[in-house]
Amino acid sequence: MTNISITEQDSLYHDLEKMSAKELLLNIHEEDKKVLPAVFEVIPKIEELVEQLFLRMKKGGRLFYMGAGTSGRLGILDASEIPPTFGVGYGLVIGLIAGGDRAIRKAVEAAEDDEEMGWKELEKFEINELDTVVGIAASGRTPYVVGAVRKARANNILTGCIVNNPGSILAESVDIAIEAIVGPEFVTGSTRMKSGTSQKLILNMITTSVMIKLGRVKGNKMVNMQLTNQKLVHRGTRMIVSELGYSEDKAKRLLLLHGSVNEVLKAARNEK
Repeated sequence: MTNISITEQDSLYHDLEKMSAKELLLNIHEEDKKVLPAVFEVIPKIEELVEQLFLRMKKGGRLFYMGAGTSGRLGILDASEIPPTFGVGYGLVIGLIAGGDRAIRKAVEAAEDDEEMGWKELEKFEINELDTVVGIAASGRTPYVVGAVRKARANNILTGCIVNNPGSILAESVDIAIEAIVGPEFVTGSTRMKSGTSQKLILNMITTSVMIKLGRVKGNKMVNMQLTNQKLVHRGTRMIVSELGYSEDKAKRLLLLHGSVNEVLKAARNEK
């Protein structure tokens, strides 16, 4: 057992198929409780990455996530949500997954075992020293990810990782290693559970913190969000009413005219 990584160790629970639905849910919940303390322990490392990432992004650098399977999908999820939330371009945070876009929905056999492919994909984006590459892998040994961060680091590009095993080859290959040790999974080896949850929380923390530091939030409001549906138009209208005291009709008209809450606020300041 000592040679087996924590994420592959046997579940602390046995005979799962004999449990009632309530027993299953309560036991899964008990395991989920271990995620937040594990994330808390790595906040100093997350902070280090955020500070270094911010310095590069304010100079025009980009953030690349690299992963396979669940880890890759979580990186793509986080990257895809940044433009509508913070009103930045889709080329600022980029998620890459072993096997390409078709691997988002279906597993692509052996794609994660290609140690050269990750760097080849990064090269297509003309990656440079202002950029940052973060590898995501519960095991900490995915060849697609390890190969990419090693080549990136060798080219003086900032590298980080999010892993769920201590002392992994991936952690040893990057500048800043975030090791969230959540323990064995409820279903043995099913890292879509606690490991995936910890990764999602950390990804949220990284990008949200950086976007706030880049000025994409005012107070606690998403003033640069894209107006992609009526719910967001209503939300933006309420923000303008609250900030400027305009009527709802005027606020909505100006919002649709300028395209974002932030642009309306800028226009109001310029009129003074």
